[in-house]
Amino acid sequence: MNLLSDFGYSQKQIDKKVSDCYKTIFEGKKNERLYFEVGDDMGYITDTGNNDVRTEGMSYGMMIAVQMDKKEIFDRLWKWAKTYMYLSEGDSKGYFCWSNSLDGKKNSNGAAPDGEEYFAMSLFFAFHRWGNGKGIFNYEKEAKAILHTAIHGKNPMWNKDNYLIKFVCGCPFSDPSYHLPHFYDLFAMWTDEKDSDFWTKAAGASRAYIVSSCNKTTGLAPEYAENNGAPLPLKNHGSFFSDSYRVAANIGLNSLWFGDVPDLSAIASKIILFFDGKKVEDFMDYKIDGTPLAKKARHPIGLCATIAEASLALERQKAQISNKQEMAAKKAVKRFWNTPLRTGKRRYYDNLLYFFALLALSGNYNVY
Repeated sequence: MNLLSDFGYSQKQIDKKVSDCYKTIFEGKKNERLYFEVGDDMGYITDTGNNDVRTEGMSYGMMIAVQMDKKEIFDRLWKWAKTYMYLSEGDSKGYFCWSNSLDGKKNSNGAAPDGEEYFAMSLFFAFHRWGNGKGIFNYEKEAKAILHTAIHGKNPMWNKDNYLIKFVCGCPFSDPSYHLPHFYDLFAMWTDEKDSDFWTKAAGASRAYIVSSCNKTTGLAPEYAENNGAPLPLKNHGSFFSDSYRVAANIGLNSLWFGDVPDLSAIASKIILFFDGKKVEDFMDYKIDGTPLAKKARHPIGLCATIAEASLALERQKAQISNKQEMAAKKAVKRFWNTPLRTGKRRYYDNLLYFFALLALSGNYNVY
């Protein structure tokens, strides 16, 4: 599906936008790019807002690299992650340090599960697209090792009782934006056979969890939520804030890869309608019921991108949506198309979400 083409943009325009966006993030000037090379065979994605390297960004960079057929960049990122971020001892053995200094020094002894699931998925795609190499470049083996640790390790990242991903190991609550059922369906097919049933159940549990955590009127999800989907208190990230933006994107990508899930498509529609008519510069932080909070959104361009990506879920049920919904989706995509990449210190999160949305909307975010 190439929704941008369906909405009237020429293939020449689309290809140029994808190419220009990639070049800015990976090849642009120092104050534009996110990717930096180290020596002859390594590189990292920097979180420009926090001046560090995170598993979130590294795994996102690897996913972009495999989608764009950039094997050298993929291998550079993966080698940096394995060299500096891998945790070889302690309670988090087998995971990756969620934050490192630019020189590679670990800032933590703990891991963030959203990085691990993206590492595993991008490694499987690399195996299917390029084949396995030796050592750490045996992509399939590395992906399986991450997933094995994630459910069988000393500190599992998934709750074995309810199949829900945790915010961090040992944590009693979750993060709705971590839930990637479209990844888990693929994990069920590609990981160790004995774990296939677990991942199938995790996919179903996550689709249900997304529905339970999103507000029934606005579709907005909190950053953190209890295992029953109830938002944590506002002071504990129970509002619609930066992490939450990814829920809309995840729904869109789930629809792109696995078809329509009516309950999830309904949430996508509510999110798109909630932001319909709002300008990017006026996006706010919100309670999940839609009540604006005091501050403007920290990552408005990333939010704009994920709202547009959610349109993929509406397109899957085109025969069932109203004219109002269809027009709102087209306006959301147009708003995204007309919004440039972010510049300045906070560009990291916004521009990675932007590029993922661009890949998905242009038909270039593929299962390999």
